Amino acid sequence: MPSAVIAEYDPEWPVRAHHLLDEVRAAFSVLPGAEGFTYDHIGSTSVPGLGAKPIIDLQVCLPELPALDELAALLAPTPFVPAHGSRPDSPGVYRDARRPGEHDDAVYEKRLFHVPDTVILHVRRADSPFARFVVDFRDWLRAHPDQAARYERIKRDLADDHADAADYDDYTRAKTAFFTEIGPGLTRWAAGS
Repeated sequence: MPSAVIAEYDPEWPVRAHHLLDEVRAAFSVLPGAEGFTYDHIGSTSVPGLGAKPIIDLQVCLPELPALDELAALLAPTPFVPAHGSRPDSPGVYRDARRPGEHDDAVYEKRLFHVPDTVILHVRRADSPFARFVVDFRDWLRAHPDQAARYERIKRDLADDHADAADYDDYTRAKTAFFTEIGPGLTRWAAGS
């Protein structure tokens, strides 16, 4: 997997995201309760004007997580395959990070698929606090262009710091400081919007 490189915003990102989410929606339509699943384009590529790694992040939320093999079979007609991360400790492959003492650990479990080097599909439980966070964060960045510009500067600096890395796992971990800093304000904003 290549190191983190921040590209200029591409208006084709949301178009591609929409088409891929349609493919995933069709694949998952046979699952019980499929009409209640949520499908979102998340991450930096979902924020107009924001520079990003040119990797589209998508999210599907279901009441319960089927087994990885079951989802992989459903996704077989699509370009998505199971993702395993670059290293054994790659962040966010089998579960999302949680703050100690918060919620049942099971709600942070997830299934991860990708189209290698171009798209990541996060399949999470509907009650996952992290699933809510990524949507709130996307919407907060869209509503706060000054913070989106600041986030892009931080990401560009981190990408430069990790330019020689074999993967972008350490880059991903380093962004946590920004999330921690803006977390309380984001939570207040999300509660009021």
